Formats: sequence, C-alpha cells, structure tokens
Amino acid sequence: MTRTVELPPSALPTDLLDLLPAGAEPMAWLRRGDGLVAWGVAARCRTSGHDRFADASDWWREVAGAAAVTDEVEVPGTGLVALGSFGFADEPGDSLLVVPEVLVGRREGRAWVTVTGSGGTPALPDLAALARRERPAPPREVTFADGAMSGAAWESVVADAVGRIGEGDLEKVVLARDLLATAAAPVDVRWPLHRLAGDYAMCWTFHVEGMFGATPEMLVRRERGLVTSRVLAGTIRRTGDDARDAGLAGQLARSSKDLEEHEYAVRSVAESLSPYCSSTNVPEVPFVLHLPNVMHLATDVTGVVHDHHESAGAAGASVLDLAAALHPSAAVGGTPTKVAVELIEEIEGMDRGRYAAPVGWMDAHGDGEFGIALRSAEVDPADPATVRLFAGCGVVAGSDPAAELAEAQAKFLPVRDALGPGPA
Repeated sequence: MTRTVELPPSALPTDLLDLLPAGAEPMAWLRRGDGLVAWGVAARCRTSGHDRFADASDWWREVAGAAAVTDEVEVPGTGLVALGSFGFADEPGDSLLVVPEVLVGRREGRAWVTVTGSGGTPALPDLAALARRERPAPPREVTFADGAMSGAAWESVVADAVGRIGEGDLEKVVLARDLLATAAAPVDVRWPLHRLAGDYAMCWTFHVEGMFGATPEMLVRRERGLVTSRVLAGTIRRTGDDARDAGLAGQLARSSKDLEEHEYAVRSVAESLSPYCSSTNVPEVPFVLHLPNVMHLATDVTGVVHDHHESAGAAGASVLDLAAALHPSAAVGGTPTKVAVELIEEIEGMDRGRYAAPVGWMDAHGDGEFGIALRSAEVDPADPATVRLFAGCGVVAGSDPAAELAEAQAKFLPVRDALGPGPA
C-alpha cells in the first residue's frame, strides 16, 4: 500500500536533508532546495550484468502494476517512486532500485509525503520531530591517498590513450581515476550531502546506498512525455577571479579541442534518443555552464517520447528505458563508444563501480530523472570509514596528460571539500 499526502510547504524545513534520520538507508535527490529525500526500504531490486537495466525495468513494471496507490498530489515524484543507482560496466554492473518506506518531496511550491508498507494504511512520520534533531557531525581526521594508481602513472595512461587516438583507433575516450579518503570513524553520509547541496545548488545532489555526489549532468528527464538530456563535455578550471573567469569562458567557447569533444557527446545523445523520441531538438551552439570550481560546455537536447515502443509497452519508453539507451554516452565513455569502453577496460586500471552511470528516480508512470553519477564518491560498504572519490576527463587527439590530471584534480574538489569541516 502506497499513500501520498499533500503538505503545506511550511511543514517542511528549508533544507530537506534535515529530515534524514541516521541509518535507515537515507536517500536523496535534490537541486536548489527542491527534490526528494527518503529512508527505509519497502522493496528493493538488485541487478547486475549486461541486462541490469532491462531486469530492473521489468521488476519495476511488475511492482508498479501490482501496487495499491492513493495519491492526492499526482505530480511527477508522487505515488509509488523508486530511487536507483546503476553500474557503469556490464561486468559486474552491480545496480539497484529501492522503493523507500518514507519519501518527502518538494517541487515548485508544493510539498508531500509518501509512505509505503505492506498491509493496511502506513502511518505518516512526525516530520517536525525529525527536523529538530541535531545535524550530523563532520568526518574526523580525514586523510587522502591515491587509489588505483598515482598521478604520474595516470598521466602515462592518458598519453597511451592519446597515442591510440593518433593511430586512428578512436576519436575520444573518457578516462577516470580514484582517490581514497580515510576517516577516524565511519562517515555519516548526511554531512557531505549537506555540504554539497549548499555549495553546488545548481547541481543534483544525490545518495543511493553509499553512492553520493553532486552531478552537473542530467542524463535524461522524462515528464509527461517531454524528454530532456543535458550534455556536458569540454571543461576549464575556474580561478576565482570573475574577470579572468569571464575570459576563460570565452576561451572555452572557442576551443577547437573542447568543441570537438562536446560535439561527439551531443551527437551520441541525439542518436541514442532518436529511436524513442520524435521532434528531437539539438541546439547548434553550446552554452557555458558556470559551476563553483569549473566551467563546462553544455547543450540541452530535447524530444517527445513516442506513445508506443516495442520494448516499453503502451506507455512508451520510461525514463529508465531512456537512461539505458543513453548509457554510456560519449561524455563518460568516448567515441566510438564500444571501442572507447573496451579501451577503458584495458588501460584505466580500476573498477568504476557505479561511478559515471545513471543515478536518480522514477515513478509508476515512467516519469523521473536520471543524472550521471559524476563529482561523486562511494562509501565503502565493508569499511564505512573509507570513501572512494572519482573524477574523469575526456581525452582527444589534442589532450595534454598534465592538463588532464589537473582537470581531474579539480573535479575531486567538490567531494573532497564536502568531507572536511565547515558550515553545514
């Protein structure tokens, strides 16, 4: 039984993260103060391997079709909702969808709480009492160390990739590296979530089963048939000087290397969406997205989902179906994607886990949002005092290994800073 009740917006704290209890598997998907927070597990599906998306989609259609739902709000994100996080590669590709016991949402001036349980009508939580609890403490005595390889070794890998590109094997490959953070005690993920949501309000702050971050990249949004995908590719680091950063933004917008990388990524998304959508619109020129630490070339690709699709039934492709079709895009894999992913597996030297893969939510109507798990990290399930941070860079023919390493270091900063002390 699932029940959604509308709330007066005043019933919720300004920061929805204040509602998350310790433990109880907290989940989050937030941007600019709106979104979803959730906890508890009413149902869960774990999938893996090549068919991880299809298996999760089949499970969700079965669960949604059998659910008894009372929804007095009826907007995307109400009623039966699942949050999910998927593996990057086919193997092992460990992935999951979770239906929370309690979900609280806020969107465009409306607020609601959804409860899901077996048998009878689930009781509503005391949100006021939850919001009055003390905030989590910051991680203590955090130290950082290289993950799978050192910076110098990673530069050699980038140089190898540039050589492969020069030989004509491929046009672009996205290479990632990891950084290990170790604290004196288990990390309460609510602390970095508060920091990320405050510092990167324009990004989507997320957490599903240990995987957390603040991604600037919306892989796909589906809302009542309208599909949107934000493509980011081409990056330059900010200096903190507004006048200098304005010049750097112009430099980025004219950079042949970055424009080429961006074009590959946009083309990848448009081609992947075309079997599922009509009226696809691809802007001719990207815009520059300004974030606190970096700037990106960005393009929003839009379309209208077909009413019918052979793999999705009468409702057309769900947001999860679309996410599966888009992953991995050129923005996180490369071009051609198959060749690039094979090269990643050969030379990158680490298991990405759920990094750079779809993370987000969906409802019973197939609407929802899946971002790409970038600017992200994963709490080690075997040792919650250890957090593994991830960062990646697009490598093309003109890439300089030292510059790519500096870009990766800049992309570690959001999560690295979020693990430190500070206002929360």
